[in-house]
Amino acid sequence: MSGKREIVFDTETTGFDARGDDRITEIGCIEIIDFLPTGESFHAYCDPQRDVPEKVTEITGLTTEFLRGKPLFAEVAQKFLDFVGDSPLVAHNADFDRGFINAELDRAGFEEIPRQRFTDTLAIARAKFPGSPASLDALCKRYQISLASRNTHGAIIDSELLARVYLELNGGRARKLGLDDISQGSEIIENGAKRINPVKPRPSPLEPLSTEAERAAHKAFIESLGEKTLWHKVWRKSAHLK
Repeated sequence: MSGKREIVFDTETTGFDARGDDRITEIGCIEIIDFLPTGESFHAYCDPQRDVPEKVTEITGLTTEFLRGKPLFAEVAQKFLDFVGDSPLVAHNADFDRGFINAELDRAGFEEIPRQRFTDTLAIARAKFPGSPASLDALCKRYQISLASRNTHGAIIDSELLARVYLELNGGRARKLGLDDISQGSEIIENGAKRINPVKPRPSPLEPLSTEAERAAHKAFIESLGEKTLWHKVWRKSAHLK
């Protein structure tokens, strides 16, 4: 375990023009360490100080009335920055979210977050599965991640789903359990680029958990099943017998 901390996040907005009239309406962040959620999160609704278009409400479920009176982004910006710290930020189509985060930070008088701190899972997915659908929904279906909790697009829900997708894009739970092919090491994808994380062999092999008598008894049992049984074939293969 490397102890690497990252923040998986998502934003909901009133539209697509980050430097124009559109604003962030919701932001959700999930803390992960070594690709696994820790249970720590940050979530806030923000008053965009403008009407939310009807089409956006259909997608996000957020209305002008619901958001009216919620904190302005400027009022939650420091809490967001404190939660993020200096950790890398992971988002799906990161250019969109980065554009809105930095536009809001700039308006609030904070420094913008450098591009190199963002990891784009959309770019990773497109590199890993060329020509295949790479939306968050499509990736959840590919990795059999339930979308039952997702009636509308919500920043915190989508962040939770993306955290699970990000783990799968980086080898899944098998990677965390050390089940990758030790002869080649595990494949890691960072910022759209592949690299091999070599796995060091044990300095000395583990001692067998079974006794010699138990292994002899097991051999006798397998042989008693007959040579045509599947178990007999498996045992011969594992014992390197022909």
